[in-house]
Amino acid sequence: MKATEILMDEHRVIERVLSTLEAATLAAEQGKNVCPGFFIEAADFIRGFADGCHHRKEENVLFKTMGAYGVPEQGGPIGVMLSEHERGREFTRAMRAGAEKWQAGDETGRLQALQAAQEYVTLLHHHIVKENNVLFPMADRLIPLDAHAQVFEDFERVEHEETGEGVHEKYLALAEALETEAKSWE
Repeated sequence: MKATEILMDEHRVIERVLSTLEAATLAAEQGKNVCPGFFIEAADFIRGFADGCHHRKEENVLFKTMGAYGVPEQGGPIGVMLSEHERGREFTRAMRAGAEKWQAGDETGRLQALQAAQEYVTLLHHHIVKENNVLFPMADRLIPLDAHAQVFEDFERVEHEETGEGVHEKYLALAEALETEAKSWE
């Protein structure tokens, strides 16, 4: 298995949560009873899984490996991905801050949370398409097969040493819980 296949599998989990954010935003706009805690939990998933695990593998392992084989980290496709990762972090912080204000009774936080969630979803949908269809195939072509084994090992190290044992599973369970809650608004 190539390391990029692991990242694409993780994209599918992230896309599941993006779908729940879309459902939550639509339900809230329709006046359904969506609690602000949903957006706080989604922000926790994004920070812990999408950013803390997935983006860490990309930024600290894959992108650096691609750099070693001639792809510059500044500018070009890697630069775009890094910039989008940072924009995603900004949207996630805004979503969480808005949801916390909303939870405290400040209705302006509701609009902030919903808007930031929508912006995050739009960004990530486009981002994932670019990575799956442009960046990952480029990595597969550039990185020699024997180096893929090292990338895979480094991914394992990130997952088990840097993010911690059981963290991946915790966020998979959170994604499932968010999906279950989103189904209640159908």
